[in-house]
Amino acid sequence: MLVSEFDYALPPELIAQHPAPRRDASRLLHLDAAGRLRDLKFADFAALVGPGDAVVVNDTRVIKARLAGRKASGGAVEIFVERATGPRAALVLMRASHPPRVGSEVLVEDVTLEIVGRRDDLYEVEFSQDVDATLERHGAVPLPPYIAHAPRAEDAERYQTVYAAHPGAVAAPTAGLHFDEALLQRLPVERITLHVGAGTFQPVRVQEIEQHRMHKERYAIPPDVFQRLQKRRVLAVGTTSLRALETAASTGKLAGETDLFVYPGFEFRLVKRLLTNFHLPKSTLLMLVCAFGGKERVMQAYAHAIEQRYRFFSYGDAMLIER
Repeated sequence: MLVSEFDYALPPELIAQHPAPRRDASRLLHLDAAGRLRDLKFADFAALVGPGDAVVVNDTRVIKARLAGRKASGGAVEIFVERATGPRAALVLMRASHPPRVGSEVLVEDVTLEIVGRRDDLYEVEFSQDVDATLERHGAVPLPPYIAHAPRAEDAERYQTVYAAHPGAVAAPTAGLHFDEALLQRLPVERITLHVGAGTFQPVRVQEIEQHRMHKERYAIPPDVFQRLQKRRVLAVGTTSLRALETAASTGKLAGETDLFVYPGFEFRLVKRLLTNFHLPKSTLLMLVCAFGGKERVMQAYAHAIEQRYRFFSYGDAMLIER
């Protein structure tokens, strides 16, 4: 199956640059099991949740993963912390006019980052100070590359779910951004954790999707939650929740790392309903959504969303898909 089969033309003005005025003020496109589409408001979501449903959210918390550094020569280096591997160690992406070499150092204000190794596209880095403290003092909210403005005070709050609890993500599980506390109180919510990694922003670089290899992300599902889900109709909030749940359902492992790649032909074992935002053309997230809802039906729904001027990507509108 070709990556080009998951392409579509999106007018640039439909890429949401800012969140809606209120978290629940977004629109909601409902694609039911028969392929019918309904244009709703996100405030209607609770009415679509039945008594046998479990609404599973990802309670990861976005860290201030973006750092501005400089080489000893003075050259600028953009640093994106993918994950901390110890109190003073991390895996990071680095962008510079000339890529830094192993053994060299990068400065972030009063903190020195020594590059000690490479792991594929990532650098293994030792910090001269605590990683978490460095990010809190000098880091910025890691907004996606398609959001044009620099992070603002608004983003520190709105690029984070209201139920975020466990720090470790470098991108928000964006389907959860639509929920406020009042709406959550009306829902049968279960919480799991998957720390979204930097790979979520990486393009698919192969022509045939079967050749693509997913990045690894850490997840954890409480055993009592997983046990309760066996008796409920599972509604996953976001592709991250779905990947964690389907990894556990297929492997029996409730914690660890997952590199599960979901594309058409995948056999779903647990998730019956999916709430998700609208995703980039030719992305692994769009492939997952097509696997879940049916490629032809999902692509038709995207065409409808464009025609109806829905807002796309992280700060955009939502879609509820029934298997």
